[in-house]
Amino acid sequence: MTPPERSEPAIDAAERPMLEGWLDYHRETLATKCAGLTDAQLREASVPPSAFTLLGLVRHLTEVERFWFREILAGEELPDLYCTEEEPEGDFTVTESDTWAGTESVWRAEMAAARKVAAGHRLDDLSQGVGSAGRPFNLRWIYTHMIEEYARHNGHADLVRERVDGATGV
Repeated sequence: MTPPERSEPAIDAAERPMLEGWLDYHRETLATKCAGLTDAQLREASVPPSAFTLLGLVRHLTEVERFWFREILAGEELPDLYCTEEEPEGDFTVTESDTWAGTESVWRAEMAAARKVAAGHRLDDLSQGVGSAGRPFNLRWIYTHMIEEYARHNGHADLVRERVDGATGV
């Protein structure tokens, strides 16, 4: 797997391209953290008995993309991809049958769907869906939250990657 291309947004970009640029940068940072590893390495738990893996992290962020852009922003009613009532953290639970190719394909499809939904909204537009407090979010808030979500989890991915193969600064 070849590491994806990534570049930081221009330092003089307007607000929306800046937000979209930083989100895409962090999305591709996660892909970079996974690049060059085998499926077995991507399923390797970072610190047993924790089940936290790079593949599980990508599955989690797939669910997060789907939730914030399609369910909250667009108001779509969609089932979770990996989580169930019996296993609410099913996104982090990976098995021998889970592969990078399959996981990446679903992740990239959700990112494409997120971009398509967001393209139809202005930054101040409120979401069709509401959060747990019963209030909608504007797209600006969703972008900012997603940047934070990816940035935080990319820090986790740094540690997992180092534990799996010793690579740092990937």
